[in-house]
Amino acid sequence: MTSLICTLQHHQDDVNWCAFSAKLLATCSGDKTLRIYDARDFSELPFSPLTGHGYSVHCCCFSTCSQFLASCSTDATTVIWSMVSGEIEAVLEHPGRSPVRICAFSPDSLHLVSGASDGTLALWDFPSRQLRRTGAVNDTTMVACSFSPCSQMFMTGSTYGDLRLWDLRMNQLHAEKNAHDLGVSCCTFAPSILSGGQVVQFRVASCGQDSLLKIWAINKLSSGAYKMKLLHTLTGQSAPVLSCAYSSDGQLLVSGSVDKTVTIYDAENAVLLYRLKQHERYVTACAFSPTSPLIATGSMDKTINIWRLEDGCGGNGGKLLPEESAQTSIKGRASGGRSKLLVSDWSEDDVSEWLLEEGLEGLVDRFKANNIDGTELLSLTKETLASELHVESVGLRSKLLRKVEELKSDSVCLGIPDEFLCPITRELMKEPVIAADGYSYEKEAIESWINTKNRSSPMTNLPLLTTLLTPNHTLKMAIGRWKTSQ
Repeated sequence: MTSLICTLQHHQDDVNWCAFSAKLLATCSGDKTLRIYDARDFSELPFSPLTGHGYSVHCCCFSTCSQFLASCSTDATTVIWSMVSGEIEAVLEHPGRSPVRICAFSPDSLHLVSGASDGTLALWDFPSRQLRRTGAVNDTTMVACSFSPCSQMFMTGSTYGDLRLWDLRMNQLHAEKNAHDLGVSCCTFAPSILSGGQVVQFRVASCGQDSLLKIWAINKLSSGAYKMKLLHTLTGQSAPVLSCAYSSDGQLLVSGSVDKTVTIYDAENAVLLYRLKQHERYVTACAFSPTSPLIATGSMDKTINIWRLEDGCGGNGGKLLPEESAQTSIKGRASGGRSKLLVSDWSEDDVSEWLLEEGLEGLVDRFKANNIDGTELLSLTKETLASELHVESVGLRSKLLRKVEELKSDSVCLGIPDEFLCPITRELMKEPVIAADGYSYEKEAIESWINTKNRSSPMTNLPLLTTLLTPNHTLKMAIGRWKTSQ
C-alpha cells in the first residue's frame, strides 16, 4: 500500500533533484533555487529558499552528518550550504568552468565528487574544500555519480552510455561500455556490502534513455581486480528512466520516468511492487527517507510528491500530516492583486503594496522617495541598497533581496509561454537573439555565457560554430503582443 500524503508546490520551474537527510528534505530546480523542508511535517525552513546559484540547479546531496548540503549548477560551481543557517560555506569552481551536472558525497563525508558537461570530474577533499584530483571522459557529459558504501570508490554514468568505476586516485577500475543505449540518466550504489569466500560484492542500480532500469553486481576479487555483471533488467516503464534510488536498507528500488510514472521494486527479487501515476509531466527525481517509510518524487510539473509506504510510522518518531490536510496545506505563496501584471510593469504604488504584504513596511517611505517601481525593484543589489537607499541592516537587505528573487521566480508561474523565457535565466526575454545552436536567448545572457563558458551551447553543450547572434524580431513582437494582452 502506497499513499500520497502531500504535494509541495513552491518551485517555479522543473524539479531536477531531491534528497533526504535524517531530518530534512532538499529539492532543487531550474528556477535557480533550492528548497529545504522539515522531513517531519514538510514545512519549509525559515532560511529557504537558497538562492546562491546563477543558473539552473541540477543536483543536491547531504553530507552524512546532515550538517551540509552540496548543490551544483549550470553556473559551473558546486556550492556548500550550512544546514544550520542556510548560509553559503564555500563555492567550489569546477575546473574548466563547464556546467556541473552532478555531485555526490562519500558516505564518510571526506570527499565530494562533481561531474560536468565537458566530461570532466573533480574530486574534492571536503574538510579542507580543496581540489584533490581531476579526471575526464572525452566527448561526453557526466550526468550520474554515486559513491560505494565503503567510500573508497565511486561510479559515474554519462550521456555516452557507459558506467565507469573509479578509485580515489582517479584510476578507472572498470568501464562498462554501452550499459544503456543512448545514455545513462542515473546510477546509485546499494547501501550494503556482500562478502563470501574471496569475493566482495557491491550492488549498483542504473537507468537510462533506453527505458530500462538495471541492477548490477560489482565483484572485487582477491587479486584486486573488479568484474561487473548484469543481474536484472527491469522493464516496468515505457519511456526513458530519469532517476533511481535505493531505500536505506537496500530492499527497495524506486525509479521515475518520462512516462510520468514512479515504479517501486523489490530490489532483491526484481519484482515490481507499485506503479504510481500522480505527476503530470516527466518524473525527474526520486529519493527514499533514511529514517521513515517515505519517498519523495520530483517532476517537470514543478511539484514534489511525498509518498508513504505500508505502515507509515516515522522511524524518527515524527508525526506525518494527515493525508487530507497535507494535500491541501503545502502550497506555494498565492499571488496578490498585481498577479496580472509583470513585476517590471509595476508602479511605485504596486511596489509599496508588495512591501507591506511582505512585512517590509519600514522600506515603503524610502522606496517612494526614490521612485522605485517594478523595473527598479528587480535591478536592486546589495550595493545599491547600502549606498543609494541607505538600508544599513544586513538582515533587512538580505530579506528584501531574497523576496525579490522569489518575485523573479514567480514570473514563471504567471502563465508565460515557455518559449518566451530565456533558457539561461528563465526570465521573460526583452531582446531575444538566435544563437548558432538555433535556440533563442536573452541577448545579455547569451553574451555573458559565451564570454565565460568556452563557446558551448547552453542547451546542447556542443561547441557553437560561431558567436554571431541574430535578433529574433518575430519572437520579440510575439512577446510584445502577449504582454499587451495581459
